[in-house]
Amino acid sequence: MTELFPTGVFSAALTPLNADLSIHHAAFVAHAKRLLEEGCDGIALLGTTGEANSFSVPERQALLEATVAGGVAPSRLLPGTGVAALTETVALTKHALSVGVETVVMLPPFYYKAPSEDGIFASYAEVIERVGDARLKVVLYHIPQMSAVPITHSLIARLRERYPSTVVGIKDSAGELSNMTAMVERFPGFSVLAGADPLLLLLRRAGGAGCITATSNLVAADLAIVYRHANDPAKAAEVDAAQARVVAARTRASRFAQMASLKALLAEKTGDAGWNRLRPPLLPLNAEERAALLAG
Repeated sequence: MTELFPTGVFSAALTPLNADLSIHHAAFVAHAKRLLEEGCDGIALLGTTGEANSFSVPERQALLEATVAGGVAPSRLLPGTGVAALTETVALTKHALSVGVETVVMLPPFYYKAPSEDGIFASYAEVIERVGDARLKVVLYHIPQMSAVPITHSLIARLRERYPSTVVGIKDSAGELSNMTAMVERFPGFSVLAGADPLLLLLRRAGGAGCITATSNLVAADLAIVYRHANDPAKAAEVDAAQARVVAARTRASRFAQMASLKALLAEKTGDAGWNRLRPPLLPLNAEERAALLAG
């Protein structure tokens, strides 16, 4: 059986901001290291939870450089490099490789709605060909509720046939377990990663590779227990307890706007009020929402 890669618990890491709404590099590096210490296998920075589409190409490149320079191993980083412009996706992906990061998470081009499958295939193929580096590993990003551009099974099959050693996995954030398990069955050796924390346990038991999830910013240790012991009957009670905490944390963080809620909860956990900042158009929770969230 082909070994899956990437595998494990990857945090869809939040991005801390300075008072002027620039990225706080040192705080991010500290957060990434803390997540790894708590049990994450890697850090998926600059994704949806990380407010990636609110940052420019130079800002994204600077954060990745600072994270590597700060001592986080490139092999443990999965930066998001897919943006609307093909040339910028190429630039971000080449930059990741230049600092030693070989695995990226790549959104499809998402501005034009209802593009043909041929068009999406052509976009991914053009990026891979222009990057032209055998080290590159691409994790596709299926989040149609945000991108409005779903990653279909037929598209995966075409990309896998053309680039079997490059297109290695998918982050599925649509929240449909049946879609994920169907991919596990259809594409042996393809890493199917849950984008919703509560689904990790069931996906893992169905042969899935792990998760890239938002609530890991708060409950990384519990997700690590679920991932590592999902199929161990001797650890069933421990897994069930960890799963209950994961579900509770996810439910709590979803009561109000999710990114703002996660940041408010992380600010409370760390004692650093700076975590409450988001870059517009996203906004922090208002005083009433924050009080209700923290009281919960």
